[in-house]
Amino acid sequence: MWLLQNKLVRFGIVGGGTALTYVLLYLMFLAAGMPQIVANGIAFLLAVMLQYAGQASFTFGRQLNDRIQIIRFVVMVCLGFASSALMTAVLPDLIGLPDWAAAALVTVYLPVQNYIFMTLWVFAAPLSRTEITS
Repeated sequence: MWLLQNKLVRFGIVGGGTALTYVLLYLMFLAAGMPQIVANGIAFLLAVMLQYAGQASFTFGRQLNDRIQIIRFVVMVCLGFASSALMTAVLPDLIGLPDWAAAALVTVYLPVQNYIFMTLWVFAAPLSRTEITS
């Protein structure tokens, strides 16, 4: 299908699938009697692993077992957490933004930040020797 040839479309499919997986796992773990913090942590970890696998292979066509790539992905996830924490903890107090608006802002901003990081850094193709010496 020609639509799947667009990297941004594939990114959105993986991202949407990851979000849905997180919600379903979280609710399933809660229904199984897990404490919220444990359910959230395990669901988040599994969703992030799924996101890495999907974005690496499906979106960017990269191998999964690249240690540097995995480290970059983890750094990106941590930066995403820091961005969302700043937006939800600082912005509401700083400019009087309602909590729901801060959460909505994170929902829009974070995928853009992640796409930029993944494209330019996490899954960027290494330069060839001819590109370096030219």
